[in-house]
Amino acid sequence: MAERQGQTAPDAVLTRIGQVVMLHHAGDREEARHRFLDLWAEIGEHGDPLHRCTLAHYLADTQDEPADELAWDLRALTAAEEAGAGALAVRAFYPSLHLNLADVYDRLGRGDAARSHLRWAREAAAALPDDRYGQGVRAAIGRLASRLGGGGGGMRTPPRQRP
Repeated sequence: MAERQGQTAPDAVLTRIGQVVMLHHAGDREEARHRFLDLWAEIGEHGDPLHRCTLAHYLADTQDEPADELAWDLRALTAAEEAGAGALAVRAFYPSLHLNLADVYDRLGRGDAARSHLRWAREAAAALPDDRYGQGVRAAIGRLASRLGGGGGGMRTPPRQRP
């Protein structure tokens, strides 16, 4: 019926991911991590890139160790690249993906990588609308830039990353 009205049916996997995100935001990090990992096992390494990007992006936030967080953040970026920058849903993720990578690289003491990803986050954030999400991402980029001392110059195109 929804398709006849010009709407598409909700994506069941993204809905399930959203439910686990709410669990995580409610404070149950460990249970959220377990449910995310179950979803990851279900989706698989070669599942839909948008699903893998979204899931890995949020799964990174449930990790205890920065190195594990980095691995999931890199999986999210790789899946986003597989989906292609033309995919609107994925394009909106790029600022946050690079911001998260900048943050975790900084915590791992890899300042050059952190500044590079911060720069890419800024560039990608220019395409975000001036709504609550866009403002929040830009504010987080500003906070991290202050922590890193500005973000510096350098390469303009991110290299292909692999987990």
